[in-house]
Amino acid sequence: MRICFVSRRYWPTVSGMSAYAENLLRSLTAAGHEVTLVSQYRGDRQGRAVYGGGPPPPERVPRGVRLVALESLGEQAVADGRPADFEADVAALCDTIADLHAREPLDVLHAQYGYPPGLAAVEASERLGVPSVVSIQGGDGHWVGTCCATHRAAVRRVLRDAPALLIGSASFAAEVAARHRIPVERFTVVPGATDTELFRPRPSRRPGTIGDPPTLLYHGRIDVRKGVLDLLEAVRLLLAEGRRLRLLVSGTGPDLDRLTRRARQADLADAVEVLGPTGYHGAPAVYRQGDVFVSPTWAEGFSNTILEAMACGLAVVSTSVVGVVDCVRDGVNGLLAPPRDPGALAGVVGRVLDDAPLRHRLVRTALEQVRSRWSWPVAAGRIGTAYEEVRATWSAGDRPGRAPDGGTTGPVVDLSCRFRRAPHLL
Repeated sequence: MRICFVSRRYWPTVSGMSAYAENLLRSLTAAGHEVTLVSQYRGDRQGRAVYGGGPPPPERVPRGVRLVALESLGEQAVADGRPADFEADVAALCDTIADLHAREPLDVLHAQYGYPPGLAAVEASERLGVPSVVSIQGGDGHWVGTCCATHRAAVRRVLRDAPALLIGSASFAAEVAARHRIPVERFTVVPGATDTELFRPRPSRRPGTIGDPPTLLYHGRIDVRKGVLDLLEAVRLLLAEGRRLRLLVSGTGPDLDRLTRRARQADLADAVEVLGPTGYHGAPAVYRQGDVFVSPTWAEGFSNTILEAMACGLAVVSTSVVGVVDCVRDGVNGLLAPPRDPGALAGVVGRVLDDAPLRHRLVRTALEQVRSRWSWPVAAGRIGTAYEEVRATWSAGDRPGRAPDGGTTGPVVDLSCRFRRAPHLL
């Protein structure tokens, strides 16, 4: 099967989407598919500063995958003080897909992220007569479409017209379906996955063991919406109780400077170390420095970092939010606290540190589950089945209906949308 995989982010951008894409591409080529990666990227200084940017390095693309790097020129208008032109980027993606199809016919288009790539895939699908699959991930479902009428119309068009929709968890599917008034049955749930060969427990140490002092670890996007500032406050509270502990913070993102300033203040400086960005293949070494992984996120599609931590044998503390409750069961394979509540988070972290039998049981269960349920061979098999099903449905003529006028024109572009000013948050 010839697959065109369209991604919003890929390495060197530090993102769960980059890790997801790399693992899926490797699995698809291993299964014998011919795959082309079309990846957007930010080439301007501002875009590079937030997550790391620039064109994907060929050496980071799995063997056998053809790479087409597409600079997000419309989004980069913000570097010149103008609103981001997402519409220009959608058009460029669509034209790129059409050019690839003209050279060698494609069998399936798969867009990672509903907007802008998903909209481009839907438009290319209708233009070329090739079925498309769109994965709704993370902030794409939580935030996009709640910002302005333009993006609400764009996201709803994707949700209505994409021949197939993949999503990481049942709770996330229910949230997106309710928000955008579509049947939840439109979604096929394919849970997130991790590379359980790369992410493994520390050799010669029993999973669940903690050091003296114990080390808490946050690894991921440094964004207030991930709850990382809540974690700093929880650590302050634990230290105020007289506990001895360390916190390592690994990653980058829009709030890295804000977090670093707070971590350097006197009440945290001796206990908190900000490691900065960590590459994907360097992440296992970071996990092995921690004892308890804390992800106090406000919402997820499905958390790659939680799965990586589980696979590395760390006890997991997270929050009872959409996209987390599907993989972390409180008291079974991790512990959950209410979101945006540093006091409650501190209490849950204290519990997992103090109760060794509980901690070892949680870690043992999490390791068993991540290997059997959330490894890449399992996820890739489900995605391959989705490709086969959408091709069969498409060839049978069973396609979602288009707008009554058959067109793609949405409402007048709302230039006041917050993502026009800060597109990196999208």
